[in-house]
Amino acid sequence: MKKVITGLILLMFISTLLVGCGIKEQVKPAELTVSVAASLTDAMEEIKSIYAQEKPEVTITYNFGGSGALQQQIEQGAPVDLFISAATKNMDALESKGLLVDGTRKDLLLNEVVLIVPKNSAAITDFKDLTSDQIKRLALGEPASVPAGKYGQEILAALGIWDQVKDKTVYAKDVRQVLNYVETESTEAGIVYQTDAKISDKVKVVAQAPSGSHTPVVYPLALIKGSKNTTVAQEFSDFLVSDKARAVFEKYGFVMAK
Repeated sequence: MKKVITGLILLMFISTLLVGCGIKEQVKPAELTVSVAASLTDAMEEIKSIYAQEKPEVTITYNFGGSGALQQQIEQGAPVDLFISAATKNMDALESKGLLVDGTRKDLLLNEVVLIVPKNSAAITDFKDLTSDQIKRLALGEPASVPAGKYGQEILAALGIWDQVKDKTVYAKDVRQVLNYVETESTEAGIVYQTDAKISDKVKVVAQAPSGSHTPVVYPLALIKGSKNTTVAQEFSDFLVSDKARAVFEKYGFVMAK
């Protein structure tokens, strides 16, 4: 009888040990580096907090910046697991060089482009007012590396006023710097996404980009080839299209692509 009891105790101990090992495997710590377009800063920080409640074992580090600059970093070998761009062209470039994990690219969000001015300004009510001699400085993201800047340039060209305003343009490293220039009244106007304008109480929107005046604003995402955490990165990518993430994105004014 003692042998039977001893055997049962031993069996229970082994079972407990195996279950413990299984649990330990499930909560193995993981780290993700996610390069993200600067216009997503607030939404992604909130999503990070929500995700931490579901996956406390996953540590997410964001690298925010202009999509063009982030693209170049990835091309130069920066250790990135997931990339979210504010323009398809940056993702297209990485895909053409074979730097994306096959089958992981998808369109995540849509946005709109607007013209903003300081809250108390009354000098500008439309894009064409930018041609006035009274308007000395317009903030715009660097078109070569900041999608919002490229969209802005397209709008001004479509309206036939780019040549008249280009010499008064102050270029910024990303769309959040454009917002800051207008908030601090360093410039009299700026071109940003409507989601950027939404988070600030120091600026106001005076005009929305006319329909068809620029390339559609689409935010694609994809896993980066060379990632050492593809399974974890894919889980986070899937979470970004969940109902919980959708609620956050829509709170900040984004529209889900699908």
